[in-house]
Amino acid sequence: MKNDRTKQNNAFAHLKKEAKLARQAVIIQAAERVFAVKPFNEVSIRDIAREAGISHATIYRYFPDQQALFVEAFLEGAGKITDTLNELIEKSKTPDLVEISDAYVTYLMDNDQYFRMMTHFMLDGSLSVEKIEKLNAAERKIFDQFDRLFNKMKRAEPVRPLSHAFFAALNGVLITFRNYPGRSPKAVRRHMLNIAGVIARSFSSDLPQ
Repeated sequence: MKNDRTKQNNAFAHLKKEAKLARQAVIIQAAERVFAVKPFNEVSIRDIAREAGISHATIYRYFPDQQALFVEAFLEGAGKITDTLNELIEKSKTPDLVEISDAYVTYLMDNDQYFRMMTHFMLDGSLSVEKIEKLNAAERKIFDQFDRLFNKMKRAEPVRPLSHAFFAALNGVLITFRNYPGRSPKAVRRHMLNIAGVIARSFSSDLPQ
């Protein structure tokens, strides 16, 4: 009888945990949709609550503050970028650096909210140590993928500086040209992919370590 009650309690706890995770996912997905159509700095918890169809007070039951929710939304995007890079690197014995750069830049062009969150958090010095470490951990996973890329290309160790430089260069393309004046969105996109290709080809050659 006691064992049955324990099993029931464990099952209830498991269902409760699953329900909490599901509600958190709904909130994060709503935040991502709002970030996609509204400038990041103008997004409020009330905007996200409205999109999720819940009260703003409910959000605070799952996320202690606004920054915590924004960080979790960013981590979702960073995870998707990491998975995309992993698939491209895994599929080939000799990865195509141009294909990798194209995929990275294209993802951030198509999901501009993640890029805006990334740059916001990089420049925002008000985050807690715990939140900064979460962002750094997500960024390190991207660096790890680039490390694997350069290792597969048989580049001399250490490859981490190359990964940092490649990451910075590709992000620089988006920072510099995403609001290129006097160009149509299609022309801007074509130009950014072209510049990313130039960067990829330069990193494909033997550079001094």
